[in-house]
Amino acid sequence: MPTKNILWLASYPKSGNTWVRIFLANYLFAKDEPVPINEVHRLGIGDSVTATYRRVAKGNFDPLDHQQTIALRGKVLRAIAANDADINFVKTHAMNSKALGVDLVPQHLTRSAVYLVRNPLDMVVSYARHYGMTHAAAAAGIARDDNTTVGNSGSVKQFLGNWSRHVRSWTRTKAFPVFVMRYEDMLADPNTAFEGLVRFIGLTPDAGKLERSIRFSSFEEVSRQEKTSSFIERSENSERFFHTGKSDQWKDALAPEIIERIRKDHHDVMAEFGYL
Repeated sequence: MPTKNILWLASYPKSGNTWVRIFLANYLFAKDEPVPINEVHRLGIGDSVTATYRRVAKGNFDPLDHQQTIALRGKVLRAIAANDADINFVKTHAMNSKALGVDLVPQHLTRSAVYLVRNPLDMVVSYARHYGMTHAAAAAGIARDDNTTVGNSGSVKQFLGNWSRHVRSWTRTKAFPVFVMRYEDMLADPNTAFEGLVRFIGLTPDAGKLERSIRFSSFEEVSRQEKTSSFIERSENSERFFHTGKSDQWKDALAPEIIERIRKDHHDVMAEFGYL
């Protein structure tokens, strides 16, 4: 029986997940130089890596076949948990729900979760850029209950759903402990935000390591690295993965009708998290 050791690093896309993983890699590996951004995957694995599904399938696997993907998901997660580590960090953009009758976040493997939430007005700007779509299409997409990513050679289809329901599926669950981090708080007071994260994963914060890891995962540092070595998680639709690292970019980027639509579609959850 696999150990209940998965600690999910969960979020809707473009909400700070990569930032948290880079911070954790630097904090836990504790090196005197920044961990290369293309080695951050050593911290843990994503739940949508096509290569992992292909290995588990032991035969033909089509990342565009969502039924095959869902059928294999439980085996993939059990394989991750089977190493008997105290904690297995697993990145996910999945809703904490079911797809085709299968639990996307099985409780019997889950220890806890860190959930990253970002103002959807800013998230949509980054989301549209990353997936190569218009702001209007992105705003429409995050309002759909059946919203998914498209499977490809690198990543299988991910079941996102509606943004508001995604946020509530993680932040309101009673099935396991969840530490919620707002992207905006990480920007405004990274020391407090990341100190809380370190405590949540069961460690006593070390002031020196905390300061260094925040610096090593800063926008300036990761942008510098991306300029010299690119980033394996960069979308083919975008020239860069790390663009601005700021909040409120939506004020200059989004048309008034798109702002109005997002606020209407997600009013209650935006209000709950201080975005209105």
